[in-house]
Amino acid sequence: MTRKAVHTDSAPAAIGTYSQAIQAGNLVFLSGQIPLLADTMELVTGDFDTRARQVFKNLDAVARAAGGDLNNVVKLTIFLTDLDNFASVNAIMEEFFETPFPARAAVGVASLPKGADVEADAILAL
Repeated sequence: MTRKAVHTDSAPAAIGTYSQAIQAGNLVFLSGQIPLLADTMELVTGDFDTRARQVFKNLDAVARAAGGDLNNVVKLTIFLTDLDNFASVNAIMEEFFETPFPARAAVGVASLPKGADVEADAILAL
């Protein structure tokens, strides 16, 4: 099976040895996104909701570069340094996803890159 890297300047560049996404057949595996701004590579300022929205904006930019959007997400994993933000993530997801919502896991973690408090990765089906 052929693998194809997906890249867009509308989302933060990879900060390590990975691609923003890899397409294999009709599946696209989106790497984890933290609330970085693509143009500055700095964390967005503001409250948790602002940071979570930036994560979904970044995921959407990569999904669009792959030829889809967030409504093509079939599996989503959210990483939180504080699980008390779980309800906020649920509310924010309703702004970015339509029903049926993707399968999802929310995982509490000790830390994330660059000191972020939220990260998400996804799998799209095109």
